Amino acid sequence: MDRFQEMQIFAAVAQAQGFSAAARRLGLSAASVTRAVAALEKRIGTPLLTRTTRSVYLSEAGQRYLEDCRRILSEVQEAEDSAAGSHAQPRGQLTITAPVLFGELFVTPLMVNFLTQFPDVSINAVLVDRVVSVVEEGIDVAVRIGELPDSNQHAIRVGEVRRVICASPHFLDRHGRPEHPEALAQAPMIATSAIGQLRSWPFLDQGEPVSVRVEPRLVVTANQAAITAACLGLGFTRVLSYQVAGKVAAGELEIILADFELPPLPIHVLYQGGRKAPSRVRSFVDFAVKTLREHPALQR
Repeated sequence: MDRFQEMQIFAAVAQAQGFSAAARRLGLSAASVTRAVAALEKRIGTPLLTRTTRSVYLSEAGQRYLEDCRRILSEVQEAEDSAAGSHAQPRGQLTITAPVLFGELFVTPLMVNFLTQFPDVSINAVLVDRVVSVVEEGIDVAVRIGELPDSNQHAIRVGEVRRVICASPHFLDRHGRPEHPEALAQAPMIATSAIGQLRSWPFLDQGEPVSVRVEPRLVVTANQAAITAACLGLGFTRVLSYQVAGKVAAGELEIILADFELPPLPIHVLYQGGRKAPSRVRSFVDFAVKTLREHPALQR
């Protein structure tokens, strides 16, 4: 058995956390998988896996070796894809990152459609509300909301979102619809720490910046919780337009003070490698750009 095959088997065992599961995935017998890993550990001279009665875990050396295996196997795959050029069928694993709620609402459906179209691709999706380092964390494709810093990554703009103030129509019928941001200073507020503005909400009044200090009755760490509270009539909240597009269309929420909003935030799809990127990356980027650009909630 050659070293590349041993690497593939070891990586599969590490991912599945078991010999039998890895064997089923690879179409091999459990005994041959066990022998391959044992031979690998013997040649290297150190245990790569810690076995228990229920599972296997990576040792410290195994973790380092797994990272190298993935890099080497990925480079081999990329070399083959590059040689095949535009005729290469997308295959292999993609690692994608996006904000949590955006990922749930927009990226997950397009990932499902992409995987249906390309059965030889698998995806690891990192949905987090922080800026993930594309290089350090091995990200193939990232969806970013907001202005981008200068970088070596390729970025394609796919849409934009607004920062909106909204409340339920029932709440607005009872409390009135503010005509100027200053009217929010004494109003019931729902704030979310996810966008980092708990005490001061900025606006533009005929191009001039206006800041309104608010005292929220409810502070939550997730935008979805703030949206739910607003739908239930607790007060005003400030979120991104895509997050409430469905609620606004359904009449559960109403956007106010649109004339005082800050400029929209751009949405970009980022990736590394440009034309030298693997076929699976290029194909997913093309698929994501087309899908997101066609979504009405992400356009002006």
